[in-house]
Amino acid sequence: MAVLAALTMAGVGVVVATPAPAGAATAAVACPTGWGSLPKTAADADDGSLTDIRTGRHDCYDRMVLDVPTAGTTGIGYTVHYVDAFIQDPSGIRIPVSGGAIIEILVSAPSYDPETNTATYPGQGGRPLPGVDLTGYRTFRDAKFGASFEGVTQVGLGVRARLPFRVTQLSGRLVIDVAHSW
Repeated sequence: MAVLAALTMAGVGVVVATPAPAGAATAAVACPTGWGSLPKTAADADDGSLTDIRTGRHDCYDRMVLDVPTAGTTGIGYTVHYVDAFIQDPSGIRIPVSGGAIIEILVSAPSYDPETNTATYPGQGGRPLPGVDLTGYRTFRDAKFGASFEGVTQVGLGVRARLPFRVTQLSGRLVIDVAHSW
C-alpha cells in the first residue's frame, strides 16, 4: 500500500485491474442447424479394422469418433440411423440402451483382424464401450457395443432425444456429431 501511495505522490499513473463482475455476459455460440435426423450412409470404399471408439464434448454437439486407421483416405462404409430398439446382429437379441432415442452405427470395419481373427477393438456384445465415460455429456446418455459380424461392427448410441446429427469422414476416422438441440 505504501508503494502505491509513493507512486501516486510521485506523479506516476497507476492502473489497477479489476475482475469482471460475476454475472458479466459472454458471447453466445452460434450452433449449426439443418443436419436433420434422417439416415446417413456411404458405400464401402476400403478395408480396415476398427481400433478405437472415443467421445468428446463441444459447445453445440457431442461427438463420437470411430478409428479405422488402415482405411486410409478412400473412405469407410457406414450407415448411421435412428432405431426403435437396438437389436444385435445376427443374434436378434435386444440390447438395452438408455436415452430418449437410439442411434445405430454400422461401420464397414470389423473389430478384429480378418487375417488372424485377433481383436483390434475390445468391445463385447451388449456391454458399454470400453474406455467411454459419458458423465457430464449434454446429449449422449449411453453407448453399447452390438457385434462385429461379417466385416461390419455395430454400436448403439443412446441420446437425450431424437436430435439432428451429421457424419463426417476424415482419414481413417468416422465422426458422428449429435446436436444439443434443434
